[in-house]
Amino acid sequence: MMRKLTVFTPTFNRIHLLPRLYQSLQEQTDKNFIWMIIDDGSTDATEDLVKIWQQVNAIEIVYLYKKNEGMHSAHNVAYENITTPWNTCIDSDDMMSGNAIESILNHLEDIENDDDFYAVVGLDADQKGNLIGTPFPQYLKKIRFNEIYLKYRLTGDKKIVYKTEIMKKVPPYPIYEGERLVPLDYKSLLADQFAYIKPVNEIWCIVEYQEDGSTRNMLKQYRRNPRGFAFSRISRIDYGLTFKERFKNAVHLVSSNLFSKDFDSLFKTKHTLLVLSAIPLGILLNFYIRLKTEKNC
Repeated sequence: MMRKLTVFTPTFNRIHLLPRLYQSLQEQTDKNFIWMIIDDGSTDATEDLVKIWQQVNAIEIVYLYKKNEGMHSAHNVAYENITTPWNTCIDSDDMMSGNAIESILNHLEDIENDDDFYAVVGLDADQKGNLIGTPFPQYLKKIRFNEIYLKYRLTGDKKIVYKTEIMKKVPPYPIYEGERLVPLDYKSLLADQFAYIKPVNEIWCIVEYQEDGSTRNMLKQYRRNPRGFAFSRISRIDYGLTFKERFKNAVHLVSSNLFSKDFDSLFKTKHTLLVLSAIPLGILLNFYIRLKTEKNC
């Protein structure tokens, strides 16, 4: 049977967390999907565990191993290898709700032949079933990724299922030597230029944030991965919906460049004068982050 959806999971030494994600996928009411695991250089027994699951054959599993370069690099590998029309990322510390795949596939039927849409987006909940953030307004029939938080002021992570054809048109995340993170919103911001997202008020993903995860360590990540963050800021400046949003990201771009000592990206946006005007505040932000992270970096 031709699968319609790939669920891909970047992982690095998460053998203690993967079994519950596997169980949630094994228990799906619709198994018309491929689980693609991209192992970002794990040194635990992840590969051995996955081989056992592949032998059980309860769900279709593809396992890909690569050297450790960060989650964004695992996304690059995923998009190089995905063969299904649609895809979504489920992190190694998350799970899928029991009917998530069935719900996703049902909603994809509504848009799969409609060029106005490149994705559907659902909701996240915590392990007790409590909604994380705010749902979509009932009147909303289509939305762009950039509008979710900036125009409609919604909160909380959302789970997006993308049209593979569109995401492959967007250039891959850059790999910077010595860095392990490029914020992932870059591809969505560029995909927004093609079409819209269909919002769905159904819970698809069960989330738990880990103490070692990037979300909990953002300031340290900011300092350790300045070129990756600077790259992300460029797209946020270019596609920001308001002057306030563009200027805020310009301040962050200046700060990141002070960490990397690579100032070329200051001139890679469509709003160079705006970036130059943000230099004083960028210097202050950089000083603040240095103070906050001095003991940890």
